[in-house]
Amino acid sequence: METKPTMLCDIETGMCEIPGAQATTEDTNIAAAQKPIKLLYFTDPICSSCWGIDPQLKKLALEYGPYFEVEYRMGGLLPSWEAYGGRDVNGPASVAQHWEEAGAHYEMPIDGDLWLEDPLPSSYPPSIAFKAAQLQGEEKAGAFLRRIKEMIFLEKKNIARWDNLALAAEQTGLDVAQLKADFEGKAVELFQQDLTLGRQLGVRGFPTIFVTDEKDNRILVYGSRPYAQYEQALLQLHPEAAKQQYDTSYTSLFGKYSTLTTKEFAVLSGMKTTEAEAHLQQLQAQGKIGNYASKNGPLWKSF
Repeated sequence: METKPTMLCDIETGMCEIPGAQATTEDTNIAAAQKPIKLLYFTDPICSSCWGIDPQLKKLALEYGPYFEVEYRMGGLLPSWEAYGGRDVNGPASVAQHWEEAGAHYEMPIDGDLWLEDPLPSSYPPSIAFKAAQLQGEEKAGAFLRRIKEMIFLEKKNIARWDNLALAAEQTGLDVAQLKADFEGKAVELFQQDLTLGRQLGVRGFPTIFVTDEKDNRILVYGSRPYAQYEQALLQLHPEAAKQQYDTSYTSLFGKYSTLTTKEFAVLSGMKTTEAEAHLQQLQAQGKIGNYASKNGPLWKSF
């Protein structure tokens, strides 16, 4: 009897694996171009482990931003439920408890009830929407990706639905009509190109980050890893990179990021999570920040 692959992300390895992916690689050039270092980041909007490393990547940007660029690629974690099955996953409901456990492990709010109430049939629609957003600029695309992740992990919104994608686009300053046209046109092929590149590079799951320099030397950081591992990979390829000092005050951090989880604020401010939570609650009580209260933790928002 054939065993179908599972969708559950492994908390120990910090990896969400693609169904049927092979660990073979081809000789593909992915060298950095604009800055000394490039992070070629294979991800998926519904990848809980990818949500789990957002704090580390934000800190890396604040400390080493002048030295690296991030190139986002979509990988296709959930083609359809027909691709999954077997002992661990029998359908969307099987993912709900796993998401709850992943959120607790990463200390990032994740509400698994989405998979009981309004499950996604595939992660391809939001992935294609992101490729469409990239056609309107990387900065807006990054904001769009963040917004749809907030929608799915905290707000239990099915981001395979066009109405939710359109709302996220509107909220992040994208041209919704253009996004729709590209979503149904150019972005489909761009998404397929991402899948092809992932196969060529042997990407088996997410997060997968290839840290590369201008000569195409590369270091693979596979799965959710501590901050030091991302920093070490960057410094190994570019020892000249000097750590930047940055303002850790709430006004500065919320000036850079319109929303932060408690974990993200803790990592960026250098506080313990409990200390950060108390500080954020005090700021909210003083009317200086707001929040969205999800089942498993708030999303703090600048005014």
